[in-house]
Amino acid sequence: MNAWLISALLLFPSALIYPKRPAALTLLPEKAFTDNPLQNPVDFIVEQAAQQFMAAPQSVGLSVGIFKDGQTYVYNYGTVEKGSSQLPTSQTLYPIASITKTFTGALLAQAVVEKKVSLGDDIRKYLTGSYPNLEYQGQPIRLFHLINHRSGLPFLLPNRPDAFANTTLPSSAIATELLQNYSRDNFYEDLHKVSLTNVPGYTFSYSNAGAQLLGYILEGVYKMPFEELVRLKITQPLTMNRTKITLTPSDQASFAKGYNCEGEQMPYSPDELQGAGALKSTVTDMLNYIRWNVAEQAESAKLAHRPTWGDANRYSAGLNWQMLQSSGNRVIWQDGNIPGFSSLCVNYPELNMGIVVLSNECDRMTASRITTLVNEVAQALDERAVQLPN
Repeated sequence: MNAWLISALLLFPSALIYPKRPAALTLLPEKAFTDNPLQNPVDFIVEQAAQQFMAAPQSVGLSVGIFKDGQTYVYNYGTVEKGSSQLPTSQTLYPIASITKTFTGALLAQAVVEKKVSLGDDIRKYLTGSYPNLEYQGQPIRLFHLINHRSGLPFLLPNRPDAFANTTLPSSAIATELLQNYSRDNFYEDLHKVSLTNVPGYTFSYSNAGAQLLGYILEGVYKMPFEELVRLKITQPLTMNRTKITLTPSDQASFAKGYNCEGEQMPYSPDELQGAGALKSTVTDMLNYIRWNVAEQAESAKLAHRPTWGDANRYSAGLNWQMLQSSGNRVIWQDGNIPGFSSLCVNYPELNMGIVVLSNECDRMTASRITTLVNEVAQALDERAVQLPN
């Protein structure tokens, strides 16, 4: 019997004696609404961690997906909108924010596999016009620097560090405001004004601008819009038909409403971020993405997980994936946070396991609470799971 199964049965012996219940909406006393049927050990493991997450007063809704040894499990908690009793479903759409960058990284890996680009290419090879400012001491920004946050490009273009100073607002909320009515032409104008202060490739500096620029470069390489490129190379082959940037009216109907810690509904985040953070997805689609990443059968998946910085035996960065290794087991993850929404996608290739969490609330503590949830579930499913830093 698997260690995770034994652990679950020891924690929840009632799973052995309670009769099976239908997978219908369940209201537990003083607990969040859920469709968790509480029928098997995985159900009980998730129930404990998810209800702890939902106990926070700012909680709204939560969708959890588990991939383990070829099996998938989906659980939903709370509501898609405050004041409503509508439970999220496997098809509820959430923005996945910076998890989008892993798709951009996968596209870059695919372009390398198809011999259209090389990871070490000078990015100016793919830009129109002269950019002498995009090198430092003769060392240029290279393609892979754009997706491991070591390009030296600013957090955002427009580059307005003053807007992020002396404020209690989350950086994602400020970025959303700055990007209103900011065009691609504006982006390239500001790119000419960037001044590097260090050799690219050495210093970590989180950059949405870098991932956004890589998305633009890939559009030029493939001669197609970024969203179409994602569909053609990733979502269509992986049957992720609900993962997209542009939402149809029917998509809007299944789109969760996001809230800050004061319970205020947040405005919709701009699609202009494209490769840096504009994708929306469902828990079912993300489980298909996890299955692909965990299997590592595609050359592009392997390349996206190959370290481009750091120590492969400890902490390293791939093509926007963060990676830790312990005793031969890896955890490969990325989170996403924008006003009103927080998410986390985690892969454990050696354990044939992955977890995705999508929520429609976001404050300074939400990401930490989601990490705690994932660590508890992963440890209960397999004690060998490497814990995420919190």
